[in-house]
Amino acid sequence: MFEIKSFDEKMSKSVASFQKDLETVRAGRANPRILDKLTVDNYGTQMPINQVANVTVSEGTSLVIAPWDANNIKAIEKAVLASDLGITPNSDGKVVRLNFPPLTEDRRKDLVKEVKKKSEDAKVAIRNIRREAVDAADKAQKASQLTEDELKKAKDDVQKLTDKKIEEIDKALDGKTKEIMTV
Repeated sequence: MFEIKSFDEKMSKSVASFQKDLETVRAGRANPRILDKLTVDNYGTQMPINQVANVTVSEGTSLVIAPWDANNIKAIEKAVLASDLGITPNSDGKVVRLNFPPLTEDRRKDLVKEVKKKSEDAKVAIRNIRREAVDAADKAQKASQLTEDELKKAKDDVQKLTDKKIEEIDKALDGKTKEIMTV
């Protein structure tokens, strides 16, 4: 039997993943979420920064990383330097500060290109799930589980679901683009 619900869940996970990915893109002001992808060597184990330190926003333009163990300061600095953030960490021995300079126009345009590429990747994932759903409906019809009319309705439902999810991606993209380009 063909069930569209499982494909809806897969598409929703792809959209949620894209939206979470957008949160890690810097847009003018400091956001602790941009550190989500960074891991720190904590006594031989790679751990996310938010599991070894408290990350707070200070004055809207800087992040303060206060490790729970002072021995992690060097590892945090090293992780930030090795990342693609393009920010040099400042440490006073107790906390690590990341000062975010204002974005230049060129950097904003680069970020918009990066975000658009991520949206295209998310749309491709949605379309792949659509193809998978249509194939499943075709197989169900060949196995005499769906009639011709049910097959057509299933394909229409899958297309409507795909259009809805792509619209969600476009909406998130537009919001992030406006956020990046707003000075």
